[in-house]
Amino acid sequence: MQTLFCWDFNGQKKNLDELIEEGFKQFAPEFDDHGFVKDLVKGVVANLPAIDNYIVKYATEWPLDQITPVDRNILRIGIYELAFDSNIPAKVAINEAIEVAKTFGGDASGRFVNGVLGAVYKEIPIKSIDKSSSAVKDEETGKDEER
Repeated sequence: MQTLFCWDFNGQKKNLDELIEEGFKQFAPEFDDHGFVKDLVKGVVANLPAIDNYIVKYATEWPLDQITPVDRNILRIGIYELAFDSNIPAKVAINEAIEVAKTFGGDASGRFVNGVLGAVYKEIPIKSIDKSSSAVKDEETGKDEER
């Protein structure tokens, strides 16, 4: 979240790899899963237009540029994990986003993030991976789809 916040706050012009490394040095020098963070940050940025469209659609009272940078980037991560990362269970993605919002956002951030992600969750055909095959199961229909 810190990397995306910094990138967004600086007009989306700073180098992501440099921001990721700065974040590790400053805030988590002992953290050893750099791949997870890089994949997450780059996944959000690669899918940013689609992610931001979900925010605009479900945060109707708030224009995207008027949502605080903290809340906006927590939503981006949550939506990325819901819609684009089949390795993160939907409820885990939502719960983690709410906890981050409560920790780093304002008084109403947890409720705001919960409301937006809950609405997105209802719309997106959330997928879960069947570990025993290459099929992806649609949780709403229960049908398998090949990847």
